[in-house]
Amino acid sequence: MAATVANMTKKEFTEILSTIVEEKLFELLGDPEEGMILKENIRRRLLRQKESVAAGERGEEINGIITRLGIK
Repeated sequence: MAATVANMTKKEFTEILSTIVEEKLFELLGDPEEGMILKENIRRRLLRQKESVAAGERGEEINGIITRLGIK
């Protein structure tokens, strides 16, 4: 493992570490939304948004967002 970590960039290592911490917290604390009730109007709104995106009516390609924001 040390050789693999030694060859990682700082960004790669940070991403892996972040994922490990998130998974461990989820394992220890569980799902924070478990048992919560989703209101019917919110559920309908989310379903409409999902359908709109699937139909190409909403949303923006991630590459377009990255370019527009100058992230890459």
